[in-house]
Amino acid sequence: MGPPKSAHLGGKKSLAEIWNAEDKDHAFAAVKDFQATYGVKYPKAVAKVVDDLEELLAFYEFPAEHWVHLRTTNPIESTFATVRHQTKVTKGPGSRAAGFAMAFKLIESAQKRWRAVNAPHLVALVRAGATFIGGKLVERLVIGHRGSVDSRLKDLDSQVLTIARGRDARA
Repeated sequence: MGPPKSAHLGGKKSLAEIWNAEDKDHAFAAVKDFQATYGVKYPKAVAKVVDDLEELLAFYEFPAEHWVHLRTTNPIESTFATVRHQTKVTKGPGSRAAGFAMAFKLIESAQKRWRAVNAPHLVALVRAGATFIGGKLVERLVIGHRGSVDSRLKDLDSQVLTIARGRDARA
């Protein structure tokens, strides 16, 4: 059994602070607050968030302009809501082929009302495997001696970062 209804409003607000944080560090801080507030009383609910935290916050590794699209709660379910509704109204699609055809046409029609992606020019960069840290494009990463991203990247603020490998920028 989950938390009582009286805890839902505060819990929703705390969860919103996590996924609406300005960057991953602030999101981790919000998770710690969430754990401190609800961990003792509702350990299972907190475990659901904490156990999958990297997946929940993976959108921070994409362009900041795309975060609004990636934060959506259930894009697959939203896509098929129209199809599900229509099949209930018509009491099923009939044959398998008719079902596929109906689903295709309904999704094709719904697609016209979908919101366009912010900063579509960045989609090609994402598909090409470009690295984004804190929502900003990083041209090249400085890799530390243990394979982690150099700590100097944490406080950088520019739109596009070009960082030389190693200590000598001329090499």
